[in-house]
Amino acid sequence: MAGTTAGSRRGRPPMSESSRERLQLEISRAAVRLFRSRGIAATTGEQIAEAAGISVRTLWRYFRTKEACAEPLLAMTVDAYVAALRRWTGEVSLADHLRRTYQLPPDVAVDDGLLVSDLVRMAVTDPGLRAVWLVVHDRAEPVLAAVLAQRFGLDPGALEIRVRAAAINAAQRLAHEEMAVSIGRPIALVPHRERLARAVGSVFEGIVTSTVPKEPG
Repeated sequence: MAGTTAGSRRGRPPMSESSRERLQLEISRAAVRLFRSRGIAATTGEQIAEAAGISVRTLWRYFRTKEACAEPLLAMTVDAYVAALRRWTGEVSLADHLRRTYQLPPDVAVDDGLLVSDLVRMAVTDPGLRAVWLVVHDRAEPVLAAVLAQRFGLDPGALEIRVRAAAINAAQRLAHEEMAVSIGRPIALVPHRERLARAVGSVFEGIVTSTVPKEPG
């Protein structure tokens, strides 16, 4: 159409991926603070949007439900675990590796630890948040399988790899839930790292990459 050029189009320029991720994390923080103070059932999408300084339309563009707003904060802990597993060379057991190297991202805010603790604690009993928490772990499982497959020289689709990926995924989730429920404070890295190591160790005790995992029995 005459008179229409790229320079004359109205609207904001596209948001970069990093900007979108920062915005989604800010929305997540605002939502969890409201969940904590008002309760999940009493919190509305309109309240979350107002607290995050965005329109309701923008909120629903990024998240399908109010509970889904929790996903960026929940994913932080799972992403940190996956990153630690990627660094595992197999020279020591996975449990010992986690004791030495597991760490949260360097840009995690001080308040995020408390928000995540509260969020995981709520996710233990609230069905909506529980579903989001489990989805976050479900998405990480193929990545865990791929890392294990590379370490052991097996196909990521092999049943023994998929079972072990599911097992360490569950171990990580349960360790995090136990930490959040028991302490009621911001997640402390050192004791959480030890809980992770013990939980994973119960699945993979003594395994290094020089050996293929043995079947039970």
